[in-house]
Amino acid sequence: MFAFQLYFLRTKDEVIEKFKDFKNKVEKQTSKQIKVLRTDNGGEYCSKIFEKFLCDNGITHQKTNSHTPEQNGMAERFNRTIVEKAKSLLFDQNLSKIFWAEACNTACYLMNRSVASGVSKTPFEIWNGKKPNVSHLRVFGSTAMVHIPKVNRQKWDKKATKHIL
Repeated sequence: MFAFQLYFLRTKDEVIEKFKDFKNKVEKQTSKQIKVLRTDNGGEYCSKIFEKFLCDNGITHQKTNSHTPEQNGMAERFNRTIVEKAKSLLFDQNLSKIFWAEACNTACYLMNRSVASGVSKTPFEIWNGKKPNVSHLRVFGSTAMVHIPKVNRQKWDKKATKHIL
């Protein structure tokens, strides 16, 4: 279903639940097990609960040295690429920073459907074994009309509301 996946957290204590969700999806979709997790040595990844979960599931936890993002280079580059693409989407449409999560999700979605240098397939295609359908793509930040279901409106009410895509 996905290649690159983003999870948005309100607090760092949500990390373990999001990781469990990620682990379940990856292992069910690929029939392979996660063997190694490399993290930046942040407290959210070093809690006793998280460490026990990794140990119970046979996952080796590799921790990078503090303040050395270059040791986790691929993840750091991915994060920077997502943020730069998201900023471009927001700036291009003159949208407020409050839409940062939507912009990040859109950037990730587009990256999964774009060919990267050195690879002849998109991440979506590698993950799912088929070419992605991109006919539904629209301009980020454009006007979108959202349908209001019949049960939520009366006869003379509007059938749709105007939103930002």
